[in-house]
Amino acid sequence: MRVLLTFSLLGVLALSGCSRNTASRPSKSELEQNIKNKMANEPQLATAIVISVDPDKNEVVLTGVVPTESLRTEAVQLTKSAQDGLVVTDKIDVKPHELSRSEYTEDMAREAREKANALGQTIGDSIDDAWIHTKITAKLIGNSQTPARKIDVDVVNKVVTLRGTVESAAAKEEVDRIAKETEGVQRVRNLLKVAVG
Repeated sequence: MRVLLTFSLLGVLALSGCSRNTASRPSKSELEQNIKNKMANEPQLATAIVISVDPDKNEVVLTGVVPTESLRTEAVQLTKSAQDGLVVTDKIDVKPHELSRSEYTEDMAREAREKANALGQTIGDSIDDAWIHTKITAKLIGNSQTPARKIDVDVVNKVVTLRGTVESAAAKEEVDRIAKETEGVQRVRNLLKVAVG
């Protein structure tokens, strides 16, 4: 009798434990609010990220546009910290803020020249050349199809020369398109090589 009672009691405890776990899982709106609260301290994330929650599958899909890769990474990490075991699908685009020519200063140009020089790249003496270089490199870094770290961008007299190696003809075309569509560019010399398999 005593053994039977112990088993019955254990069964009741196990069942109540199960229901407690199910009950502790937050609702869709609670989980969504929890994630929003995590992102509230970073205004660029709070306004830029769209959160789609499926609490039954413990999944979240993040979409939106942010200006830097570090902000995208932060959004994913903050979301994962909202609940244990949360599966996060990252569909966030990185598109750097483009400075207008009037916002671009001589100090920014000097800094861009120093960085370019350290990487073996050339920027002409004009502030326009530095501005063009800054915009193109930011676009390459923000584009998942272009290997920004493997591409040298030289800008002299508003003429852009692209050097380096890319993985495919499509990547070469994408880099060329980015450079040609950048405001202020007069001509693009695409010397990129496609890596042989």
